[in-house]
Amino acid sequence: MKHFKLPDLGEGLQEAEIVEWHVKPGDSVKADQLLVSVETAKAIVDIPAPYDGVVLKTYGVDGDIIHVGEPLLAYEGEGEDSGTVVGKLEAGEGGEGDSFFVGAAPSTREHLAPRATPAVRQLARQLGVELGGLTGSGADGLITRADVEAVAENARASFGGERLRGVRRSMALNMARAHAEVVPVMLAEDADLSRWPAAREPLVRLAQAIAVACRAEPGLNAWFDGKALAVRRHEQLDLGIAVDTPDGLFVPVLRNVGQRDADDLREGMRRLRADVKARSIPPQEMMGATVTLTNFGTLFGRYASPVVVPPQVAIIGAGVIRDQPVAVDGRVEVHPILPLSLTFDHRAVTGGEAGRFFKALVEALQQPEG
Repeated sequence: MKHFKLPDLGEGLQEAEIVEWHVKPGDSVKADQLLVSVETAKAIVDIPAPYDGVVLKTYGVDGDIIHVGEPLLAYEGEGEDSGTVVGKLEAGEGGEGDSFFVGAAPSTREHLAPRATPAVRQLARQLGVELGGLTGSGADGLITRADVEAVAENARASFGGERLRGVRRSMALNMARAHAEVVPVMLAEDADLSRWPAAREPLVRLAQAIAVACRAEPGLNAWFDGKALAVRRHEQLDLGIAVDTPDGLFVPVLRNVGQRDADDLREGMRRLRADVKARSIPPQEMMGATVTLTNFGTLFGRYASPVVVPPQVAIIGAGVIRDQPVAVDGRVEVHPILPLSLTFDHRAVTGGEAGRFFKALVEALQQPEG
């Protein structure tokens, strides 16, 4: 029996999630036939068969996590295979050795498909480079990172402009992912702040009101896995707070908002903003938000449709506070009004859940301080 193990997928990736098996026990497979699709932290990778044979057993089902070096499937035959990304494997029926490249479906033969490692294929996808028309400069025509970057650079040169880097590049990729995955719906409402003191500090009150809304309707304090169609609700509100900087948008996370008083929240927000502006914030402080708040009203604008970034299912936007005429017991008064927007992912949240959440948020925000 031969065991084909999960190969080294490059870029330091040590595990992958099984997305879909394309074969089952008892199937006869040919070299280069697609066996399984797995998802890493970087991309979905298609893994082809390294040689001909009969599948005796598959290890794991859709959604299972498998680590590099663990067996993916068992073949009929003798011996065992190490399953590396690039290397000589035992020949198929033709008795010839061949070089095997993970992800090079539908074929790794150089006359049928371009030859490249998973890391280079991932780079090509990120840069929008088609590998089919490239001639590799590496050994035996292997397409290298330099080949892909040269094509991308030529394309940028013909387009002009400046290449996105760092935070702005990450933002562009995250927004594209969100646009491709999320089914967004937006609600808008105004909060009357006339019961607040004259000195208004909306960010802390907004955070507290969101915590109240999460207790009233927990369905929006959640993560959603669109592939597994699974919802994970959170007991604790970890609030992402969008911070605008010249380098791009940062979203540090204010932890356990519902269990902290106003002074503690105010100090936590001050510290996060200072760390962001100094570019000294640790990566872990930018991860794990369960809901996000964007206070674009500090800049300009009344309403918006903020983008929900998976796996979150909700984001709240706060606009500029304005003095507006309102009807009170048949007379007109001028009150400070805070315009609010809520975007939610309709795959995981119903309109009723969003409405109840938003109503609880606005009602909490309109209460007197304390």
